[in-house]
Amino acid sequence: MLGAWVAAGAATVSTRAEAQELRDAYHHAPRDTVDQATYDGWKQFNLNCARCHGEDALGTTIAPHLIMSLKPDGPINTKELFVQTVCAGRPAKGMPSWCALGLDMNKINDIYLYVKGRSDAKLSPGRPALKPAG
Repeated sequence: MLGAWVAAGAATVSTRAEAQELRDAYHHAPRDTVDQATYDGWKQFNLNCARCHGEDALGTTIAPHLIMSLKPDGPINTKELFVQTVCAGRPAKGMPSWCALGLDMNKINDIYLYVKGRSDAKLSPGRPALKPAG
């Protein structure tokens, strides 16, 4: 019984690997490989920020284009200013205080890594790949 389960598990792993190779116009392989913190930042951005700031930090009619905001001549041009803005929010503009909502500082720092990578053109749009541990 155990041997059948192990063989089934091995088959699933190889099937996943084969499926990873199959790509079409709607399923692209990730272009960028990032560390765990940046990948977690991408996930947190999509969970907490993308609904207003847009997919891939490209902005919407609701909230600004963060790629431009984090440029050296942008309004949020330092990590400290980014963290302060996310933590305190901008209530007058409809942005909540994420620290008051319970978003911890590690997650805010991870979001910064992702958005800064997009701003510096080090990360392409879309889901990044996670570097293998080791």
